[in-house]
Amino acid sequence: MGLPFSQTEFFAVMAVYNQTVWPVQIALEVGALVIVALALRRPPNAGAWLSAILAILWAWTGLAYHWAFFAAINPAAWAFGAICLAAGAAFAWFGVVRRRIGISPLTGAKGTLGWSLIGFALVVYPTLGVVTGHPYPTLPTFGLPCPTTIFTVGVLLLTTRESPRAVYVVPALWSAIGASAAFLLGVYADLGLIVSGVVAVGAIFSGSRSTRGPAHATH
Repeated sequence: MGLPFSQTEFFAVMAVYNQTVWPVQIALEVGALVIVALALRRPPNAGAWLSAILAILWAWTGLAYHWAFFAAINPAAWAFGAICLAAGAAFAWFGVVRRRIGISPLTGAKGTLGWSLIGFALVVYPTLGVVTGHPYPTLPTFGLPCPTTIFTVGVLLLTTRESPRAVYVVPALWSAIGASAAFLLGVYADLGLIVSGVVAVGAIFSGSRSTRGPAHATH
């Protein structure tokens, strides 16, 4: 089944988005760096602050990209935006209100994979975009759904085992949806979504994550 828009239309929307919202992209990148600092330093209430930033990122993706721009060429963007808002609501509820997302010690393969996904989303993803022929403003910048998904899964790998599985649902779903862009639209950096999707699905079905009680780690 083909897409309801062409590759040219897709990158044209990307360019309009980037030029219209500039310099918000910088603020979104700063938010990501704040999350990195929180994960490294693990101050009190780190999990709540981290969750608040992720909630804002996902709300931005739904409202400012899907509904305000992508919907112009793809009617499914209205549903995509709603999905992203649901992710934002999940982080706000579980992480900020319920305080059930905590930061775990940064050791082992899980931590290594988490940092690798974060580095991919913030550094490798835009670099691949430029190298493969999509420099700014057609470059999918941070705060758009695909790099945000990869980043989010990487961050979640740095949280405690008690973090609710519900927060992985939308990243898993978007990993499946967005990965098609790697092949249909030539956004080869989106191949990273295959890894984030496998990780997210594994976390959802893993019996090690609790759906009850608060996280007993640095929040």
